[in-house]
This record gives sequence, structure tokens and C-alpha cells, in this order.
Amino acid sequence: MASESSQMASEPTPAKRDTTGNWMVMTAVGVGSLLGSLDSSVVNISLPTIRRLFGTEVATAEWVVAIYLLTTCGFLLTSGRLGDMYGQKPIYVTGFATFVASSALCGLAPSIGMLILFRAVQGLGGAMIFSSGSAILTQTFPPSQRGRVLGLQVLMVYLGSMTGPMVGGWLTDHFTWRAIFYINVPIGLAALVLSSKFVPWIKPADKPERFDYLGAALFLAIFSLLLIALNQGHTYGWTSPYILKMFAAAVVLLVLFVLVESRTGSPLLDLGLFRVPTFSLSATSSICNYMAVFSMTFLMPFYLIQGHGMSSSSAGLLMTIQPLVMVVFAPPAGAISDRVGTRWPAMLGMALLAVAMYLLSRLGPTSSMAYIGTAIGTAGLGMGIFVAPNNSTMLGAAPKNRLGIAAGVLATARYIGMISGVGVSGAIFTTFIRVHTQAAFFSGIQISFLVASAVSCLGCVASAVRE
Repeated sequence: MASESSQMASEPTPAKRDTTGNWMVMTAVGVGSLLGSLDSSVVNISLPTIRRLFGTEVATAEWVVAIYLLTTCGFLLTSGRLGDMYGQKPIYVTGFATFVASSALCGLAPSIGMLILFRAVQGLGGAMIFSSGSAILTQTFPPSQRGRVLGLQVLMVYLGSMTGPMVGGWLTDHFTWRAIFYINVPIGLAALVLSSKFVPWIKPADKPERFDYLGAALFLAIFSLLLIALNQGHTYGWTSPYILKMFAAAVVLLVLFVLVESRTGSPLLDLGLFRVPTFSLSATSSICNYMAVFSMTFLMPFYLIQGHGMSSSSAGLLMTIQPLVMVVFAPPAGAISDRVGTRWPAMLGMALLAVAMYLLSRLGPTSSMAYIGTAIGTAGLGMGIFVAPNNSTMLGAAPKNRLGIAAGVLATARYIGMISGVGVSGAIFTTFIRVHTQAAFFSGIQISFLVASAVSCLGCVASAVRE
């Protein structure tokens, strides 16, 4: 057991010691992080407009966000595994090219169905970007700087989130919703150039193992079934045979996936990582964190625009409070965790997020801008304190020959939380608004945020009990 713990905690050897070269790698990865978060936040703020112009239901419009999360999450482990086998750079660069091309296609989409299709391709590119970014940074920088650089990566993620709602709302109001996708093209091309030039190709130390095609197919099928069931539960009824069969099938496939991964010599997901409590509990905390935050990201545009009568640009400006606070607190939180450890910052961050979700659960038609802004800012503070220390803990628990898988698990945990947040909050909200009354509208908002607060409390407990 001691030898296993020692192996799991082994540190990757930094790929380069040249300081200037290392920080150019940080810049390249940071631009990728900015791109992915910008795209997600831009789309969320414009979702009510897209729904109205295409004349579709909330549940259908939700797929514009959900399909991106599904394909990204479904292919994260696949991309991480391929990065371990063949090097992180080829996966990273290919991801950028796919993302840029699909962004242009999203802007040209003639129907909601085609938009959803192109968003699925965009999610595939996102999976390749997100699964490799953290692994590249961990390979490049020494352990003593891990919290700091991951904190800077978080800063770039939430710089994109901060500018996304404001830019997205402004583009939607003054041009068209299609512009929110076209804006990805120049940013993506710049990231592609930086990545091609500065990210080093580190040849894997071991001979490449066989790729686990069966595990990859099972993993994608599991999350497809879960998301479809969450999306359609309010339409068919949560106890309908159709929904229950989909949940049951997902459970059966999950059991089969675990059996396959535990018996294959070259697994898509190394289950040994989860035998380390620090790793598994950090993954749990990450899921809870993103589930709560994405519940807020999905619901707040509907509350602000439909419930409070704000314009898209005004709502986007107000929602920038959360990522702005994160941008301020994430880098120092990561640096502090390098000195004092990661448990207490992670606990504090999740506790603040639980408080923020409770404050949002008290929203009503007459809630003041000061109250709304305080609640959103508290969520940003909690997330800013939590993310970098938690990411540092997860990646630090993985051996270097499983760093890609560990980064894939980290990103997968994030997207499981996002999918669950959008799915659960969307299911609760749409179930309530079928009544078509103002009281039902606000009840759906309030109950959804109470659930998010409870999930945040669970994440706080997971952070507290880890090693």
C-alpha cells in the first residue's frame, strides 16, 4: 500500500527548465482556456434569444448548451488517453483546428438542429483542448509552482467567462446571435499559432499501449443516456417507462464499463487512481462545484431577462461579476495553496459557494440589483478560492505515465458537474414553468438554487475529509 501511494504521488519531471519558454507554454495553454470558457459563457447569455428566433421550446434550446457539454465530456478520457500514448501536443493542436472550424459552422447554422450538430463537433474539439491543457502545464512546471500556474489557468478560464456574457449580450443586441460563434475564429487561430510554436512535444517514456475502443464507446454511451434522460424527464415524466429505462441502461453500462476497465491491460480509465482518497474526493468536490455554478450560469439569464425584464447586454454585464471576482482571487489562492496546503482553501471555497446558492434561492420579482450582485459575487469568490487548490491536489496525486488520464478525469469531473447542473436545474425549472404562471416561474428558480446549495455542501464535506 505504501509503495502504491508513493507511486501515485510521484511527480512528473518538468519538460523544460527555461523560464521564458515555460511561460510561453503557459500563454499558449492560457489562450486555449480562454477560448473554451468564452464560448460557453457567450452561448448561455444568448440562449433565450436563440430559442425565440428559432421558435423552439426551452428543452430543445437547452441542447445547444448540453450537446457541447456531452460531446466534450464523452471524449475527454479518450483524448487524455491518446495524449498519454502519443504525446499531448498533437491532441492539443488538433483540438484547436476542430474547434475553430466548427465555430464558423455554428455561425452559419440554418436551423436549431444544425446548430446542435455543429456544437457537438465543437465539443469534440473542446475535449482535445481541455484534456491536454492541464497535463501540459504539469509536465512543464515544477511541483513548487503547480498551484500558481494552475491558478493562472483558472484566471484565463474566468477571464473568458467574464468577457463572454458582456460581449455575447452586446453582440446579440447589436448584431446577431451568430456573431457569438464567429468571435471564436480569430481567437482560435491565434491559439493555434501559439500552440504550434511553443508547446513542446514530449515523447511518452513507455511504448504506447493499445487503445481501449470498447471503454471509449461505453463511456460515451453512458453520458449520452444520462443527459437525454435528464433533458426529457420533465416532458415524459420522471417515472415514465421511457425515462426509467434510460437511467437503468446507463447504470448497466456503468457497471459494464467498470468491469471492462478493471480487466483490460490498457484501460481508458485507470481505476487505480480512484484508490487514492485524495484523488477521488477531489474529483467529487469538483463535480459538486461545477454542478452548482452551471446551475447559476444556466438559470440566471432566464431570471434576469424574463423574470426581471433586463436586456441581454445588461444581464450579461451583471453576470460578469462572478468571473471578475474569480479573476481577482484565483491566482493568489493557487499560490497560497503551494504554501499552506490545499484542504482549507478548498473547504472555504465550497462553503462560500453553498452560501451564494442559498442567497440565489431567495430571488424574486423585486430583488434588488445589489442583492443579486452580492450573491453572484459570493459565488465567484467561492469558486476562485476552490478551483486551483483542488486541481493541484488531483494532478499531484497521479503518476507521470497517467497524467493525461488524470487531466482527463479532472476535466471530466468538471463537465459531469456542468451536464448535471444544466440537466437538473433545467429539469426542475421547465417542470415548474409548464404551469405558465409567474409564481411557478420563480418557484422553479428558487427550488433549483436550493438543490445547488445542498450539492455545494456535499462538496465542502468531500474537501474536508480528504487527505
